[in-house]
Amino acid sequence: MRDPTRDMEQRNTAPQQASSLQADPPRRSNQKSVRVAFGPDLETYIPPRERSPHPITSHHQRSLTNVEHKQPPNGRPTSSSGENSASTTENSSRYASGQESDTARPTAALKRARSDYGPRGGSFEKPLIIDNEEEEDFAMRHGWQEEYTSSEYLKVLHSNFYMYFTEKRHETNGIPRDPVGSWPSQDWRMKDRLKTVSAALAICLNIGVDPPDVVKTNPTAKLECWVDPTSTTGGGHNKLMEQIGKKLQEQYETLSLRTRYKQYLDPSVDETKKFCVSLRRNAKDERVLFHYNGHGVPLPTQSGEIWVFNKNYTQYIPVSLYDLQQWLAGPSLFVFDVSHAGNIVHNFHTFVEKHEKENLDQKKLDPNAIVQSYGDCIILAACQKNESLPTNPDLPADLFTSCLTTPIEIALRFFVLQNPLQMPTAGDGSGVPGRLQDRRSPLGELNWIFTAITDTIAWKTLPRALFKKLFRQDLMVAALFRNFLLSERIMRTYKCTPISSPELPETHNHPLWKSWDLAVEMVLAQLPALIDHEEGRRQYEYQHSTFFAEQLTAFEVYLSSGPTEKNPPDQLPIVLQVLLSQAHRLRALILLSKFLDLGPWAVHLALSIGIFPYVVKLLQSAAQELKPVMVFIWARIMAVDHTVQNDLLKDNGIHYFISILNPSSPIPVGNASEHRAMCAFIVSIFCKNYPQGQNVCLSSELFESCLMHLMDVENPLLRQWSCLCISMLWSDFPEAKWMGIRCAAPARLCELNFDPVPEVRAAMLHALTTFLGIPDLTDQVAQIEESLALAVLPMSADGSVVVRKELLVFLSTFVKRYQNKFLVAAYEELQEEKQNLYRKLSQDGPRALLPDETSAPDASNDKTQPMSRDTTFGTIWKQLLILSVDPHPDIAQDAGMIVDFMHYTLLQSPMATLTERIRKEIMDLSSRVELQSQVREKPNPKKAAPPPTPPTAPPKQEGYLSLSLRRTASVAASLKNLAFGGAQGESQPSQSPTSPKSSRVPATPRGRAPPEWSRPPEVNDQLAPATTYQQAPVPTSRGFGPRDPSVVPNIPLMSRFLDWSTEYFREPQMKPNEPDEPGSADYNERLWRRSRNEKIISETQPLKGRAGSSRWDNSAAFLSNGSQPLKMCFHQFEDHIAVADDGDTIAYV
Repeated sequence: MRDPTRDMEQRNTAPQQASSLQADPPRRSNQKSVRVAFGPDLETYIPPRERSPHPITSHHQRSLTNVEHKQPPNGRPTSSSGENSASTTENSSRYASGQESDTARPTAALKRARSDYGPRGGSFEKPLIIDNEEEEDFAMRHGWQEEYTSSEYLKVLHSNFYMYFTEKRHETNGIPRDPVGSWPSQDWRMKDRLKTVSAALAICLNIGVDPPDVVKTNPTAKLECWVDPTSTTGGGHNKLMEQIGKKLQEQYETLSLRTRYKQYLDPSVDETKKFCVSLRRNAKDERVLFHYNGHGVPLPTQSGEIWVFNKNYTQYIPVSLYDLQQWLAGPSLFVFDVSHAGNIVHNFHTFVEKHEKENLDQKKLDPNAIVQSYGDCIILAACQKNESLPTNPDLPADLFTSCLTTPIEIALRFFVLQNPLQMPTAGDGSGVPGRLQDRRSPLGELNWIFTAITDTIAWKTLPRALFKKLFRQDLMVAALFRNFLLSERIMRTYKCTPISSPELPETHNHPLWKSWDLAVEMVLAQLPALIDHEEGRRQYEYQHSTFFAEQLTAFEVYLSSGPTEKNPPDQLPIVLQVLLSQAHRLRALILLSKFLDLGPWAVHLALSIGIFPYVVKLLQSAAQELKPVMVFIWARIMAVDHTVQNDLLKDNGIHYFISILNPSSPIPVGNASEHRAMCAFIVSIFCKNYPQGQNVCLSSELFESCLMHLMDVENPLLRQWSCLCISMLWSDFPEAKWMGIRCAAPARLCELNFDPVPEVRAAMLHALTTFLGIPDLTDQVAQIEESLALAVLPMSADGSVVVRKELLVFLSTFVKRYQNKFLVAAYEELQEEKQNLYRKLSQDGPRALLPDETSAPDASNDKTQPMSRDTTFGTIWKQLLILSVDPHPDIAQDAGMIVDFMHYTLLQSPMATLTERIRKEIMDLSSRVELQSQVREKPNPKKAAPPPTPPTAPPKQEGYLSLSLRRTASVAASLKNLAFGGAQGESQPSQSPTSPKSSRVPATPRGRAPPEWSRPPEVNDQLAPATTYQQAPVPTSRGFGPRDPSVVPNIPLMSRFLDWSTEYFREPQMKPNEPDEPGSADYNERLWRRSRNEKIISETQPLKGRAGSSRWDNSAAFLSNGSQPLKMCFHQFEDHIAVADDGDTIAYV
């Protein structure tokens, strides 16, 4: 549904003509140009999806045969040719001055058009007058119009070609491209989100006593949690252990403050079992953390056993993995900082399988037995099974723990150690001022950059499911795994390979680590000045890193390089982190909106990365400059996943959009109506099948806002979604319907009956359909509903299929609500049908009637007046009968379903006996009338006569059943003639009416023929219908599905207009349409057609002078037609001609 316009208008993507052309008078605009402007200097202009000039006429015609002269408005040629330049706005002045955004949609070289007969100027300097008796507005085709003498117009013509019936409503007939249930939705929410609620920090150092199987180097690494256990100034061994334990807890608290930590210093085996069992009991089904530092005990055994102490600290006691798993169960997180830790990891899952097998055996014995879960265990280990921890004295002894809990400190030290250049007074990299939580400080900014980089590395290297589990499920797990990526980079340098379960791919050589080194170097380069500033020796202002600005630039380059689903952006997690910064937030949101505009795949990708909590939180922001971009982002999210209704309900997030929908609310953007249309869409989807949302949105202010937007003549998208917003408020919500009555909403909606945009008219019908059905059916309610039905009934002649489909949904709901009254109307229509058939038979005299029918009552003598005549219900029923034979198969089928339902219900009602008798009589009478008509119209081959006289005019009213039966009989007769060569009574096949050649008048001199034979037919002539053609096959529309005749029809019909309209917000709006892209099939087709048309025009232009004085009596060809031609229509450029008679016969040559 791009740029909805009148149903029979075609696409015109021509640039605007020169300002010398006269502008249109102000009227409802049919365009959908969108300027997405998110700030005074950052905006994106979205041209209309189809660019059509406004029609000159102020009235709204929707006839299939209506052709209007159209002119583009004043203004220079731009990519938005259809904008009404009569209303000068701030944006239009910007366009006129050429100040378009760099991100404006490119203008296509070949454009789509919406004109019936090619380009037309807005006004003619003088009309072509052929004769005083001819019509003054007659204009010949094929380059005869005087516009072709205008140099400006020829320039416009040169860059345009015209495509017909290529609007989305023409191509889809209002059927959603993605059927319900088949849209690829992704589960981006964390349904199984866990929390690490408790942690046990087991530190086995036994300071002063080295384990028997460990030989330490001299010098060696000493620091444990950045504390030197060999220091003599820190007190005794117990004091040092307490200090190390306290430091380790503080380091973990920087990762998660909500976790309950408990230190276990040099624990015994009994203490280990006790605190493990207690840890699981208190955590219940949540995750627990077990941190093990075994630097003071023997190495893990080959079977994966770890060591603790006995009560007297005289022996090392092994703890098997089997027992440890039984104490802690799952879900659990294990951190093993010990040499040969690979032995633990390699044996861990073996024991898990053993536990699972025991559980299975126990379940077999007792199905009700309660068993522990041993799954979902995550392991982080310092090294492989044959590797030892680094002993470099410049590094801490617990290097793995330092990487996991203090990543910034160890990263700074690692950079200094690896840097071949000496940095003056940088020291070991410690002493960077600031706090980790303060992103404006040097230390906090480094931590912020580190989080963004590690998230991005994991996003690019891990499978999506694994990334979601490790980096989005649990805050503690996410923090540890981000830091684990750093440990892999640092420890691999010292011939030590950290391992994990689940196993991660190698990330130590990812290119983003170079960006991290640059950020570290920029901070260390300023460190001396920062230290001097902290100590008051000089003034210095910290120069912030350019990392995020550069990454946003890289993301912008990605967006401008033809992004596809197979090539997701690398910078998406970084954009997520940038949203935390107020300095870069607006730019990040603008780029994010451009990314979401790429389609549903981009929205799903952003949601899976974790963007949703951020955009929910930003709804609490009062910043005016964020409102336009937030509306755009939320519209894209709601179009793809409407399950976010609960999130908008929390903290009254929906009122953020309701307030913007108010016409008086300020929006810092030029195209405020476009953003209000998006707000109306968001509110509509929020209320869709969500009673809590309807209750929250129920207010007279929202009704008044939507009703005021119905009068917005410039933006049809806003009018459309204002109607749909009201519709969703009314859906199964009586309180909202009564509020609508108090606001006179139904009557104000009916004013859109003649809106020039079909989608707006359909949206209005959708709203009136949901209005029907107030439970308390009072006289006032019935009067309102009947008046609405009569008000929309003329729309049955609407030229738009989408509108007529919505009208049938409305009528089906109305019929269902007043079913009993329509049963009476249907029964009386059957009686009238029978009387019409009697009348037809009686026209041939009493011989045509059976003896018992000579006294049959005649309609003219019937004194009883039908109850449904001249009532709303009788009128609607007759209109439904007409719609059941609509030329469009979708309309005919839907209307036929309503009619069949009422007839079926009538046969199931107490009137079933009478109805069945009338039905049989109608069937019998119809066959007799058809047979009598065939006998009367049978030609006499022995007589030669002039063309047949016009047949007697049929009765004014023909019934639905007789019409259907007559058509069926006609088809049967045609098939019979085709199979057996005509009827038996026809002795001369050559004179049979089935031969088109036999009906041709013999070639005689015109002077000998009567004058009435050669006189051309006039419009008002009653010509003989063609009888020589078989019925053409009925073409079906795209997406048409025939009914299953075995299924009993049911009403009301279900509307799919809302789903179809929602697709607009799933389609890209900030880039050219696919048909406008050079190289696309549609573009190449239009390029070829334009070249061909230009050739035809160039060849025919020189013939204008000769044609005015040459004779036109040379016969080029003879075209045989089975009936008198009444109208002829030549194609503009193709070698096609369509000929029609006064009936329903069309000959296409």
